[in-house]
Amino acid sequence: MVRAVAGTFVLTSITLAYFVNINWLLLAAFVGLNLLQSSFTKFCPLEIILGKLGVKN
Repeated sequence: MVRAVAGTFVLTSITLAYFVNINWLLLAAFVGLNLLQSSFTKFCPLEIILGKLGVKN
């Protein structure tokens, strides 16, 4: 589920950067950096949020 949400954010960010404003690429950069740090630290804020919303692994 985390990968699906991250992918959706990245694709949405790229679309918004193309049609609205190039600064939307900062969202894609943020998502990418968060995925990178979570691969090293095993800490993912999105997992915590999804867990509190009742989404199972």
